[in-house]
Amino acid sequence: MSSPSNGFECRWHASRQLLAAYLLAQLFALGSLFLLSIPLWAGLAGALCCLLHGFWVLPRQILLTHPKAFCGLRRDGDGWQLWNQAGGWQAVQLRPDSLALPLVVVLRFRLRGERRIRAICVPRDSQAADVHRRLRVRLKFSRRRWAAPE
Repeated sequence: MSSPSNGFECRWHASRQLLAAYLLAQLFALGSLFLLSIPLWAGLAGALCCLLHGFWVLPRQILLTHPKAFCGLRRDGDGWQLWNQAGGWQAVQLRPDSLALPLVVVLRFRLRGERRIRAICVPRDSQAADVHRRLRVRLKFSRRRWAAPE
């Protein structure tokens, strides 16, 4: 019987399905603002908030073009690490409420030294099918997956 390997690494790219879902949600939000019987200034303020949210979220979470956008995960002897262009590999603690489903993996994590919990959505179309399957399996069955980084 062989011992399980601690080494694992995967990367992902922007997802067209996630982009389409986000744009559809933005369209519904903007449409509902103008269908509601609220004052014009409130509708315009809501539309401005939707647009500002889009300018913030699109490069960081969906298109992955921002230097601080996380687009890689690895597991080695030091524990779990996420990669972004600005900071390289950074130690993280995965949270127990992370999800590994066939269509999407939602990674909830905390960076070392931070109290804030963040989340990343990794849809199926952002990776090759076998890489996405290995990521799901690794997240479900990895030992010490919730341990804090040393």
